[in-house]
Parts: sequence; C-alpha cells; structure tokens
Amino acid sequence: MSATWLRPRWLFSRRAAKALLWTVAIAAAAVGANVAGIYLVGSVAGWERWLAAAAGYFLLWRLCLYGATAYGWLWMRRRLLARETDAQARRRLVRSEIAGAVAIVALEASLLLQG
Repeated sequence: MSATWLRPRWLFSRRAAKALLWTVAIAAAAVGANVAGIYLVGSVAGWERWLAAAAGYFLLWRLCLYGATAYGWLWMRRRLLARETDAQARRRLVRSEIAGAVAIVALEASLLLQG
C-alpha cells in the first residue's frame, strides 16, 4: 500500500519552504525590534509609552505604505487586464481588491479600538 497521501507535494515544495522562511524571518525581525526597543528604553512600560507617543508617526508610515501598495496594485491591474480580457479575470481582480480593502479597514479599526 502506498503512503503518498501522507506526503503532499505542496507541503515540501521549494516555494512553501521559501514562504515559511520569509515568515519566520519577518517574525524574528519583529521580535528583535521589540526586544531592542525594550532594552534601549529600559522597561516594557517605557517601551509601551514610547509606542503610544509615536503612534502618529506609525500612522503616517502606514498611510505611505498603503499609498505605495495602491500604486503598485494599479500598475499590476493595468497589466493584468491588458493580458487577460475575460470577465472571469476581472471578477477575480475585484474580489481581491475587496478582500484587500476589507483587510486594511479591519487592521486600522482594530488599531483604533486599541487606543
């Protein structure tokens, strides 16, 4: 009896390993930034105060990041619609745009409700 169902190909693919590596690297960078910040400020309470004081700058950073993402999205959208002209591609694109907008609104709403 073959046990190939125990080893799905997508789980051990190079692409999945690369995505996992990037996820771990980003998480490690976030943890490292927090640990360094706590060390520089001297305490967790001081770090939280500094984060609250810098919240406006972080909002400005996120808005710039959203703007750059929107510019890249529009560039990619024009290329995609020029390459694929069928209605199905347009529907998939609209669904992706709605999902992205909902994710951004949910993120910003959660940050607003925290503070």
